This record gives sequence, structure tokens and C-alpha cells, in this order.
Amino acid sequence: MEVRRTAPVKLVVPDERRDDLHESARQFLHCANRAAEFCWSDDSYTECVTANTTARDALYDKLRDETDLTANLVQEAIRRAVQAVKGCAERWKQGNRVSQPEFTSWSMLYDKRSATFYRNKVSLSTVNGRLECEFELPSDSPTPYEQYVLSDEFEFRASTLQYDPVDDEFYFHITTRRYDSEGDGGENGEVSEDSEHQTVLGIDLGVNSLAVSSTGRFWHGDDYDHWCREFEKRRGEMQQCGTQAAHNALLRLGKREEAWRKQYIHTVANEIVSEAVEHECDVIVFEDLTDIRKRLPHAKWHHFWAFRRLVEYVEYKAPEQGVSVEQVEPNYTSQRCSRTDCGFTHEDNRHGEHFECQKCGYKVNADYNAAKNVGLRCARKQKHRLRSSPTSGSGDALVDVRLNGGTVNGESHQPIGGD
Repeated sequence: MEVRRTAPVKLVVPDERRDDLHESARQFLHCANRAAEFCWSDDSYTECVTANTTARDALYDKLRDETDLTANLVQEAIRRAVQAVKGCAERWKQGNRVSQPEFTSWSMLYDKRSATFYRNKVSLSTVNGRLECEFELPSDSPTPYEQYVLSDEFEFRASTLQYDPVDDEFYFHITTRRYDSEGDGGENGEVSEDSEHQTVLGIDLGVNSLAVSSTGRFWHGDDYDHWCREFEKRRGEMQQCGTQAAHNALLRLGKREEAWRKQYIHTVANEIVSEAVEHECDVIVFEDLTDIRKRLPHAKWHHFWAFRRLVEYVEYKAPEQGVSVEQVEPNYTSQRCSRTDCGFTHEDNRHGEHFECQKCGYKVNADYNAAKNVGLRCARKQKHRLRSSPTSGSGDALVDVRLNGGTVNGESHQPIGGD
């Protein structure tokens, strides 16, 4: 099983070399945008270039001549563009409206050749030669840098250099990777002998409830929605002022809001992983988020942000506890009866937050029903057998999908009764 960890580190950049990083980033974005222009086609997604070798062979020499970047930085810029175009082409294929990717945010990708690490500093490639920057680390120990970057268990991967214009500081987000000897995706491609007998935790994402697990636990989004509205209200008040002071305050507010939202979603992600561990689950399953904007037309932008970050954080945290993460197709998970001896699917089964099967009469919270279906879909896809609730009488049993049957009590958020 692959475990990835990112250690954000603040860099101490000499004043006389700061312009070298800014110019390097400008040229890096130039390369990425030139590559995106080459790879993109307005005619059809099938004509978009999605192979890194094709783009590199066509652009590498030209971009080396046009810029002062090192070979590795040029290659990373091309790779970034190819990945972005590939993602857009996939969404285009699904019928979504897309456009040519454009890179404007200050950032550069460094691989192990363009970034050389020492214990307390890093040497970075720039347009004006190598630049050594010391790390400004917090006093608390161990820091993420010490845990992952200096650890022999983790290896360095391509990492991102970013610039914060508000604080006028540079930050290096160092990505590391470790392979566990057990579990799916080991260093030698080994798969655990128990991979066919796994326990699955299904997770449904929504607006009224940010997340619901197939064990019957709810993470309501009321507090999250409230503070997002408060931040939005405050931003509107500042924008009406129109002064430079208000603009600076608006930037600071944006940073506080982003930090708050990240911390909130981190907390939910930690609790989802803990729920999986507590119930001895081997796999956490989410619905595929590809077309979630179409499925939730009334959701706000901060909901979609939360969904994607939540899946990303769980994918980041779960492997540390020996739990893998998968995604399944979301089709009809909200309309299908989750009772294993029924499975009747119809749009009339769901009415807002309530689910009532038109065939068997099963009544339950709609999000809880969907969470069970997400877990069931993974179990069936992997050809596992399901150990359902003792009171369900369905008889299926090999993989434990941790489906506690029954309705969900809105106060305790625990299932009561039986299927």
C-alpha cells in the first residue's frame, strides 16, 4: 500500500535572490501555458494530446531555447500541462463544458534532480543557477519535515514551491512516499492474501449532511455552511469599501477562511478514518465525484470544494492506518433500496431526506440509504460476499460491509431497529 505525506516548509530566501525565484516561476508558467496550447484542441477531446512523451518530444527543445530554466523544470512544466489537458479531456468526454487550461497561480514543480535536500536547507534550480534556502521550522518536534523528509522510510517525490503574496514568503510543499510491505500496491506489486475478504465502509456526500457512513454516523454540514455564509458576508462588506486597506484586509480574511475550511475538513476526514478503524474496515468507499455538480445542482461552490478535499484528505490519511480508499460509480445510489434482498430502484423511492422503497416499504434516511449502496456497490464490484445486519435475514455474508440496518435517529445518529 502506498502512503504519501506532504511536509510544508517555510523557506528563508536571501533578499538578493528573491527575484531569481519570481523570474523562474514566470518562465515556468510560460512553459506550462505553451504546452497546454500545444496539447489542446477545440475540435474534439480525441485530438487533445494526453501523452507526456508526445508533448515533450515536440516542445522540449523550443522551450529550452525560449527560457533560462533547467531541463528538469521545463519537463515538469510540460508534465503539469499534459495532466491538466488530460483531465479536461476526460470531463469533455463525459459531456461537461471545458476550456483550454491556463496557468496563472505562482507555483513551480521540483523533482529530486532540481531540488537537493540537506538536513536544514534545500538547493533549488533557478534561472540564475542554484539557490540554497534554509528552512524556518516550528519549535515543536517532531515536525512533518523531520517525520517524512528526513525519514529513511519515505522517499522524495516531485514537490511544489509556492509564494504567498500577502506574507511575502516562499513555501516548499515537500511530497514524500512510502510503500508498506502489506496490502494492495506493495513495493513489489503484492496483494494481501485477505484482499478478497475485506470490510467496506461506504460514505455518501451531500449538502444537508456533509458525509454519512454506512455504519449510520452523520457529519452534518450546518456549522460548515453557517461559517461559509459569515465569511461571504464579511467579504461583501469589505469589497464595498474599495480602499487599499479593505483590499489588504480582504486578502487576510481569505487566508483565514481557507485555513478554517481546511481544518474543518481535516477533522471530518480524521473522524471518517477513525470510524473505519473502530469498525475494523479495510476499505473506505466514496462515490466518484466526476459529475457531482450535475447531481447536486443546488449545492454551493464551498460544498464541491469540501467534497473534493474530504476525499483527498481521507486518501492521504487512511493508508497510515492500513485502510485503502476506493471510488465507485454513483448512478442511482440515492434511488436504490439498500436492502440486499430487494434492490428496487426508482426515482419515487426518494423524497428529499426521506427514503421509502415503493416495492418493499423499507423506510430510512435517504443519505444513510445511499451510503449503504455505495458500500454495497464496491463489495459487489470486487465480488465479495456481504455480511449484512443480523436482523436483515438476507443471508449474504463474506465481506463485512458494516451495514447496520434500520432507520437513523436524528439525535444520536445511530441506526435503530432492523431492515
